[in-house]
Amino acid sequence: MRIVLLGPPGAGKGTQAKELVSKYGIVQLSTGDMLRAAVAAGTPIGLKAKDIMARGELCPDEVVVSIVADRIDMPDARNGFILDGFPRTVPQAEALDRMLAKKKLRLDAVIEFKVDPDILVRRIESRVEQAKLRGEPLRPDDNPEVLKQRLAAYGALTAPLVTYYKGRGILRTVDGMASISDVAAAIGRALADAAFRPVDKAKAKTGAKQPAKAASAGKPAAQRKAAGAARKKAPAKAKTAAKAANGARRKPAAKAAPRRVAKSPKKSRKPARGRRLTK
Repeated sequence: MRIVLLGPPGAGKGTQAKELVSKYGIVQLSTGDMLRAAVAAGTPIGLKAKDIMARGELCPDEVVVSIVADRIDMPDARNGFILDGFPRTVPQAEALDRMLAKKKLRLDAVIEFKVDPDILVRRIESRVEQAKLRGEPLRPDDNPEVLKQRLAAYGALTAPLVTYYKGRGILRTVDGMASISDVAAAIGRALADAAFRPVDKAKAKTGAKQPAKAASAGKPAAQRKAAGAARKKAPAKAKTAAKAANGARRKPAAKAAPRRVAKSPKKSRKPARGRRLTK
């Protein structure tokens, strides 16, 4: 199972990702964690990313996709993975699709968390006030102004992914403003629905004969063998019949024997003997 979680910051993607990891035995992949791990491991792509980040630049899409490609080849990702925070743009999504296609893989579903940005901001403001009243330190993301900036960036860069994945037929939307349990249940239904989505038209052509195979799969071996023998004999019989028909058409029909017509005896013009002619 390969999933992308799509939604603005504060939508609850991290919480639901943990639930999915526990339920399906898949791994959650964060681009930030993967970049740091690749740099620490000293992989070729990790060293390239290290040089880029040392210059204070953002890693280009091909570098990030290469790091994701290396990560999903690891044993713990064989059952599937969750991508949270990547892709962020349509070009990244296209690059991800190309990379998966080379590995003969594809995304099973993209789960969109539908939320109200204004409510998210009010939640952060309420959390900050409660933390201050309790004398607790604030988290780095407990900042309404920073959240507003991140929401604006999401709307400009990441929101177009909704249209992109909807066009691919793999987008599933859940109400991110519902309770944690309700969101989890909605995601479960969305993933069940995604398992039965229509296949691509190109693949449908190659699988057109599958129903016939499926119909014969449940038959005993003896019946399948007999059916196969009958199919082999049928073309030979049809060929023989066709050949005979062609021969019959080509062979000239036998000429009918001339009909003999009995000739009527000619009347004799000689007078009969012993009969006198009178005037």
